[in-house]
Amino acid sequence: MMPRAPGRTPLGVLAVLLLMAGLFYLYQWGELREPPATPWPERRAPGRWYSLYFSEPSGPAAERLRGGPDAALAAAIDRAGASVDVAAYHLNLWSLRDALLRAQRRGLTVRVVTESDNILEPEIADLEAEGVPVIGDRGEALMHHKFVVIDEMEVWTGSMNFTLNGVYRNNNNLLRVRSSRVAEDYRREFDEMFLEDRFGRRSLRDTPYPVVTVEGVPLEVYFSPDDGVQARIVELIQGARQRIEFMAYAFTSDALAEAVLERAAAGVRVRGVVEAGQVGNLGSEVERLAAGGVEVRLDANPRNMHHKVIIIDGVTVITGSYNFSRSAEERNDENVLVIHDAEVAGQYLIEFNRLFAAALP
Repeated sequence: MMPRAPGRTPLGVLAVLLLMAGLFYLYQWGELREPPATPWPERRAPGRWYSLYFSEPSGPAAERLRGGPDAALAAAIDRAGASVDVAAYHLNLWSLRDALLRAQRRGLTVRVVTESDNILEPEIADLEAEGVPVIGDRGEALMHHKFVVIDEMEVWTGSMNFTLNGVYRNNNNLLRVRSSRVAEDYRREFDEMFLEDRFGRRSLRDTPYPVVTVEGVPLEVYFSPDDGVQARIVELIQGARQRIEFMAYAFTSDALAEAVLERAAAGVRVRGVVEAGQVGNLGSEVERLAAGGVEVRLDANPRNMHHKVIIIDGVTVITGSYNFSRSAEERNDENVLVIHDAEVAGQYLIEFNRLFAAALP
């Protein structure tokens, strides 16, 4: 047997030493420890936690029918690396269709839920032709969502339908929230529809994180008709101390009108812009609000003022797909975000003041 060179460690001993060092490293970094008593901090995409977009029916993008909020959403879909889930009441934008097709061709998981009344759009057929699974709600109530979940990391939501009118002719808002927990909430709502065929009144009250804090900002996440949205909005309105501003496509909810009138009677300044085409509808609360001291104006857009927004005391925003109506509360699939942040509220106030100034007294 050849003698071993002095100072040289046998390979077996070296392997054992390396294994022990590896185990010590893993232990030090927690890989082999017991799970922590509190949840790990949520994952967030790089950059600010939110982005906010407003359609501009009189702006240059509207003239070209390109470059609106849909361009930002399409770019986000193009950056997706794993999955894109779309819940769209109506989708006919080529920009989004093409972005979803590119995601499908890259091998991402792409899924779509839509309102059955709009499932025969050619753009939906284009998606299905390339293997994107699409399902409709098949119910009398509306699948009224307008949200997208990307990579289980970010959510795009608001009042904007994914249509030419929604982006370029109507007044709408589109909000991007970067939060894994908010994304998990919306992903659960999506799976409830896509995997479990639960729409409308069959929906479950099972939002994983109904209250989330993102970079110090409290958010509340609600889905209708299962989460008692109206009761929470009434509670928030009742808490107003100085002012309330609202932008409403439809305002037919008795409970919300009564809460607003009570605050107006208590000296809170209340101003609102409503879609002119909805004022004469059965159950409209506009005349009642005006008679009770609310400064209500009819929008000046010849198309639709489609926002569903309430701003309270300049620090709290209620936004989403939820019209202030009985159908939104009791029948339709809807989503609502409550954001407690003066910066975000300030952005919505700029939009409100612009529309209020242009509206008819």
